[in-house]
Amino acid sequence: MQRHIFSTVLIALFSVFSFTVSAQEHEHDAHGEHAGHSHEGEASHGTPEESGNDAEANKEFINHHLLDAHDFHITDGIGFPLPVILVDEGVKVFMSSEFHHDDNGTVVVEKGGKRYTKLHTKIYHASDVPNAHGQYVEMDEHHHAANTMPLDMSITKNVFVIMLMAGFMLFVFGRIAKSYKTSALPSGSGKFLEPIIIFVRDEIAIPNIGEKHYKKYMSYLLTVFFFIWFINLFGMFPLGINVTGNIAITFALAILTFIITQFTGKSSYWAHIFWMPGVPVPMKILLMPIELIGVFIKPFALMIRLYANMKAGHVVLMSLIAVMYTFQNWGAKGAFLGLTLVLSLLELLVAALQAYIFTMLTALYFGAASEEHGDH
Repeated sequence: MQRHIFSTVLIALFSVFSFTVSAQEHEHDAHGEHAGHSHEGEASHGTPEESGNDAEANKEFINHHLLDAHDFHITDGIGFPLPVILVDEGVKVFMSSEFHHDDNGTVVVEKGGKRYTKLHTKIYHASDVPNAHGQYVEMDEHHHAANTMPLDMSITKNVFVIMLMAGFMLFVFGRIAKSYKTSALPSGSGKFLEPIIIFVRDEIAIPNIGEKHYKKYMSYLLTVFFFIWFINLFGMFPLGINVTGNIAITFALAILTFIITQFTGKSSYWAHIFWMPGVPVPMKILLMPIELIGVFIKPFALMIRLYANMKAGHVVLMSLIAVMYTFQNWGAKGAFLGLTLVLSLLELLVAALQAYIFTMLTALYFGAASEEHGDH
């Protein structure tokens, strides 16, 4: 027990350290030479210009962690480009380094007779001439880019992390499966993961789906549980990316649950949606559209719950760490550091809790879809 507590605290400290290092880099970039003018230990509120710089630096730090990107940034000056794959009258493939890590729309890349520029992590067709800010995009009245966009199928940092996590899971669980060929007892990481696998089976799958049908859903339930849990934990480590804080990722997970639910639904499942047995006909007509809407609301709730909880947790953590570099008072810095550590421990719990909730609700939907008349 003490060992598990120590490991949890160590992971929390590790995550706080990783966020802090990143925040320090952005703070240094924002202040530049002005950072050397401050006196150590001196409490200073700063000029409005300096406060504005702090706010911009903090916003940049948070966005850097939350938003997707076409390259993998490790630290200042250290990182590596990722493949850009555009479908635009053919497939254009090149490395993101050709944009020179520019995010202001001032660099143009020509491929196959097409010109592209990148603005705020998105790739657009470049205009023929730059605007007043040197950007090859036209802005509408709401200051949004009006240029058309190619179909972007790039391997972004979120996609890269997902592929990395998929490879990691195949390796870990492949070794566990192989170990059972020689021994009935788990070995290595199996000693830790086997009780969790049994928990998913006995406490999530069987109670919500039933003994008769749970086995055909187990592979998906285990995959989605460990994927969400591992990738949430990875987001807390140095170099970690907040993948589940991207609504496109949670949408993909939710749509998978939706598709499996609908394609495995029994006749009784559809009967309860369109023409509920034992209910008067006028009530059937009234309840049918409500039940049909509920079919789409369920995966939507899955998507929003995971996305909102993970994104909110990371925003709060990074905001607290960014504030540590805004205040010059060491007492305030210590207080925010302690609060950040406590919330990091809570975030580790949330990482596992969100995986459990997503898997539990998915099992509930599968159970409703596979239930037959007379099943208990």
